[in-house]
Amino acid sequence: MKIEKENIRLDQYLSDALGISRSKVQKLIKQEKVLYNGKIPSASTMTKCGDEVEVLDDLDFSISVMPEDIPLSIVYEDDDLLIVNKSSGMVVHPAAGNYSGTLVNALLYRFQLSKGSSSIRPGIVHRIDKDTSGLMVVAKTDRAQEALSEMIQKKKIERTYLALVDGVIPHSTGTIEVPIGRDLENRQKMAVTEGGKDSRTHFEVIKRYRDKTLVKCKLDTGRTHQIRVSFAYIGYPIYNDPIYGKRKQTTQFGQFLHSFSIRFIHPFTLQELYFEVDPPQEFQDYLEQLEQEERK
Repeated sequence: MKIEKENIRLDQYLSDALGISRSKVQKLIKQEKVLYNGKIPSASTMTKCGDEVEVLDDLDFSISVMPEDIPLSIVYEDDDLLIVNKSSGMVVHPAAGNYSGTLVNALLYRFQLSKGSSSIRPGIVHRIDKDTSGLMVVAKTDRAQEALSEMIQKKKIERTYLALVDGVIPHSTGTIEVPIGRDLENRQKMAVTEGGKDSRTHFEVIKRYRDKTLVKCKLDTGRTHQIRVSFAYIGYPIYNDPIYGKRKQTTQFGQFLHSFSIRFIHPFTLQELYFEVDPPQEFQDYLEQLEQEERK
């Protein structure tokens, strides 16, 4: 969020802006979950109009998340759960400075959801990045929330992603195993770092182009920005990634990363559910452009 008041202690400013106690803000700052112009501040930092402040923690601000009539693509629904095809550019749930226009706002307009892990995340059992499109499972009931969360933790929900990366990967298949944690120089980013959490990403090459590669990915772990960080680390960043890409973002579409398929055993009916969705039209159009360039 942009600072709108001058010469106020940062802890006091955030306390007023977010409606939480000053001591809670101070605790977040100590835990390095607050960034001021991309750097870790002190509680006594004095604000300047136009500066940027970001809270990295998913806080429950005891706010009322309002239902909003936002278009949604529902792939599957029963009494307990939903499968949603999230559009690129949509944030999954409200967070500091971003309380509307999210997937949760849209879902609440149409469905009764589980209570979730907090009042701002009803029904959410896993997330994908704002600019990543594709399939997500959402809990409508508390029993589904509990069951699905456990299945995610025990890796019983299989998800595959399609990613277009910069560069031509020579190997047909591969596995990237790296420790991922907060970037020590830029806390807004994740990075391969000593002391990070183990991650494992399997990939298969689908198509090679002149200077790009389309890959299918499966994750054994669910670290923040895992696919984006892993491929950037081996020298093949996701195309158009504004944070980890090797070149300046070329369109507003965001990174070319899509949650393509999802497979799991329904926790109550015990039937296998499998769904897949094509990437967004912008993604498909660009692949067609690459195909045409290949034929020239």
